[in-house]
Amino acid sequence: MSYLHAIILGLAQGLAEFLPISSSGHLTILQHFFGIEGDSVVIFTILMHVGTLAAVFIIYWADIWALIKELFLTIWDLIRFKGLKLKERPVRKLGVMIIIASIPTAIIGLGFQDMFEGFYETLLPTGIGLIITGIILWIAENPRKQGKGIEQMTWAHAVIIGTLQGVAITPGISSSGSTLFGGLITGLDRAFAVEFAFLISIPSVLGSLILESDGAMESVLSNNMGPIVVGFIVSLLSGIFAIKVMITIVKKYSLRYFSAYVWVVGAFLIGYTLFM
Repeated sequence: MSYLHAIILGLAQGLAEFLPISSSGHLTILQHFFGIEGDSVVIFTILMHVGTLAAVFIIYWADIWALIKELFLTIWDLIRFKGLKLKERPVRKLGVMIIIASIPTAIIGLGFQDMFEGFYETLLPTGIGLIITGIILWIAENPRKQGKGIEQMTWAHAVIIGTLQGVAITPGISSSGSTLFGGLITGLDRAFAVEFAFLISIPSVLGSLILESDGAMESVLSNNMGPIVVGFIVSLLSGIFAIKVMITIVKKYSLRYFSAYVWVVGAFLIGYTLFM
């Protein structure tokens, strides 16, 4: 893998992980046309996911730290039989909603892992997934009553959003787009919906890292780590940029601009797979 490939792939991962255009889809496309395969791809993918995960921690550090502190306070209250006190402590309720949302994601990811991996054998599933992503982004902008914050959020909201995040394991279906779609169609406030979408990506990415890293790091020393490290840095920096851009877009603009983009790319991939 060259440094140029690493920069392009890192940029695609960082931007597409948080913009609703599917990082898995774009990485699959680029790796196909670059002809990159082997152990280096696995290691590179792992470190780029670490980079985008670090981007979430940097942007949402205050929220994450508040959740960590609230976790210990929750344990202390339970030890004293004081109950969860979710109505009185919004941060605690947010943590519970993140846990609930992560359950269907984990069930889908573990239960259908082999099926999803089979989708990466050709570009056709990626093209179809991008078309689906465009559709859900378009639907997400249909007029509906929104404005629910963490105080009004229920476990049903979390289950719906977590299920959509699990389905987004499919190449071409955007994880951020799916979770944001779930938040908007269930009536969550736009700003809170994007924040929740990024926060629930943390346990999802951590879980996938554990699965992907099994045995892969044994071959790290046998690979040229220079391009891999460069890709990590690029994915981190572009991830920070993408999160900030996405927050602004969700608050002020329409997601349908992304629909047009993924439809064009998806149609190209379907045509390329069927006729080339």
